[in-house]
Amino acid sequence: MRLDGIPLWDGTELRGPVDLSWEPDRIIDVSPAAPRDDDLCVIPGLVDTHVHLIGHAGPGDPPDFATWPLVTTRDEQVLHGVAHAQRAMRHGVTTLRDLAGDEAQVALRRAFDAGVLQGPRVQVHGVVGMTAGHNDLFVPPASPLRKPTADGPDECRKLVRTWARAGMDGIKLTTSGGVLSIGDRNAWRNYTRDEIGAVVDEAHALGMPVASHAHSEEGIRVAVEEGVDSIEHGTLMSTDLAEVLAARRTPVAPTLLINEAIAEGRVPVTPEARAKAAELVAARDVLLARAAALGVRFVLGTDANGHHVQFGDQLAEVRHMARILGMDAASALRAATSDAADSIGMPVGRIAPGLGADLIVLRGRPWERIDDLATGNIVAVVSRGAVVAGALP
Repeated sequence: MRLDGIPLWDGTELRGPVDLSWEPDRIIDVSPAAPRDDDLCVIPGLVDTHVHLIGHAGPGDPPDFATWPLVTTRDEQVLHGVAHAQRAMRHGVTTLRDLAGDEAQVALRRAFDAGVLQGPRVQVHGVVGMTAGHNDLFVPPASPLRKPTADGPDECRKLVRTWARAGMDGIKLTTSGGVLSIGDRNAWRNYTRDEIGAVVDEAHALGMPVASHAHSEEGIRVAVEEGVDSIEHGTLMSTDLAEVLAARRTPVAPTLLINEAIAEGRVPVTPEARAKAAELVAARDVLLARAAALGVRFVLGTDANGHHVQFGDQLAEVRHMARILGMDAASALRAATSDAADSIGMPVGRIAPGLGADLIVLRGRPWERIDDLATGNIVAVVSRGAVVAGALP
């Protein structure tokens, strides 16, 4: 397949008009060319480093977030996960990292990789969380259907090993409370330093990166000091932490839209969750904009789950990152393509010979005007070398 004379923004910079060819899932050639007489361009497929594929994917208002997993069979949940992944792909998000996965998401990844089903590239992280921690508190107290937990350094190491055996790409660790978890508080400590150190040590020994959910300043601090590989949310980041994160180039996924939607009551949530989100959002914008100015490496991460942020809203998240964090258009686009891909070790996010063939053809110049990065401007999406939405010009 090929595109002729199309302006290319390659994931880091504008290359001008090029002839671009690929087969079947590998960029073959990128050569200077005479320009086209239209407003089309090509950019890499987007990379969302923080999603949750298992959630309601049907039309209309989503059902209750807490009870849906309890009344829906696991087989049916997997089908919703497939629908979410394919919807993201058709909207130009060709790589997804699920940060609360189990064997179901691993099965999706394998099916997509094998070509059994058409789908984006997927990474899966298994969660290591404590009893009564953020990950444990998504289930109402009376329900026995709870996700695995681990308490004490030895149990933490065992759960990391269990997830490694299941085929996970990495580990997600909780070091603070959260918003949607029931009866939780953002400021609550999750895990002792010994437990956190054990998770990071064991995961790294098995070649698995560790992403840490952390809203509170203390949750961010202990995660950073114990050597995690990315920070998820990072909402109440202090100046000294921002300086450390910037110096280390540790990626931070700020998940902006979901917390605003919850705080403003634009999605179905409990009064408790809305109050927690509102408290975070009230302090967030100043702290994160200051962190961006200090050089913190922000990357695209939406927390999309089908209930509060939809798959396909990733383009809106990138535009919002530019506004809230004070990024110029090119920096925001890099945060969603090459830098996001690099942060999770995926050979995509750029358009260059030898890399995977994930790309978006769209109208406009999003590296100059980030508002041009909109679903209505998409002309075609290529994922793993195949046209999955629209048609090539």
